[in-house]
Amino acid sequence: MGNWSLFKAIISYEGINRVEKFEYPKDAVREALLNAIAHKDYSGGVPIQISVYSDKIIFWNEGQLPENWTVKNLLEKHASRPYNPDIANALFRSGYIESWGRGTLKIIRECNQAGIPDPIFSYESSDISVEFRKDIYNEKYLNTLNLNDRQVKAVLFVKDKGKITNREYQEINNTSDRTASRDLENLVTLSILNRIGEKKGAYYQLKLGGYGG
Repeated sequence: MGNWSLFKAIISYEGINRVEKFEYPKDAVREALLNAIAHKDYSGGVPIQISVYSDKIIFWNEGQLPENWTVKNLLEKHASRPYNPDIANALFRSGYIESWGRGTLKIIRECNQAGIPDPIFSYESSDISVEFRKDIYNEKYLNTLNLNDRQVKAVLFVKDKGKITNREYQEINNTSDRTASRDLENLVTLSILNRIGEKKGAYYQLKLGGYGG
C-alpha cells in the first residue's frame, strides 16, 4: 500500500526538508481502500474498482451495508459491523486498521484538514462507493475559468471566510455596487457561488460540488 504513483504531489521545502502534499490526503485514500477490502462482497467475483479522473477519484466495490443502515449512518459515530469480520480483524491485528467503526469519519476528517471538499459516500443496491474531489477553489484553477481578478479574489475570500456580501465584494475590490452585482451574478451563473437570501440580506457561498456542479 505504498505505491502512490497515480497521485500527483506538490513539492515544497521547509528549510532543507522536502515536503510533499498530495492532491488527495493519503490517509483518507488508504482508509477508503481498506474499507473496500473489509466490506466487499467477494461472492460476485467483481474486483474493487478505482477510477481516477482529472478532478476526482472514485473507489467502488460490491458490498452490503448492515441491515437498516443508510449512508447517513456512515457520516456519524457508529458501531463497527464489517461485512467480512475475519478480514477486518486481520487488518486490525496487522495494524492497518487503527480503530473500529471510525473509518468513514477519519476519511471525512482527513479531507477537511487537507482543505478539499467532503467525500461523497454512495450506496445503491449492492454498490458502495466513495468519491474524493480536488480543491478547485484555488487561484491557479480559477484563472483557467476566464474570471476577472475581482472574481478570483472574491472566491478566495469566500473560501477563507465562508461567505461574502455585495458590500464586502465592493470593499475588497474597491469597486461599485453595480460592478459587484454583475460579477457576483456571473459567478452564480457559472455555478461557482450560490446566492442565499434576497436583496440587502443576500450573501454568497461556494456551491457544493464546485464549478459546473
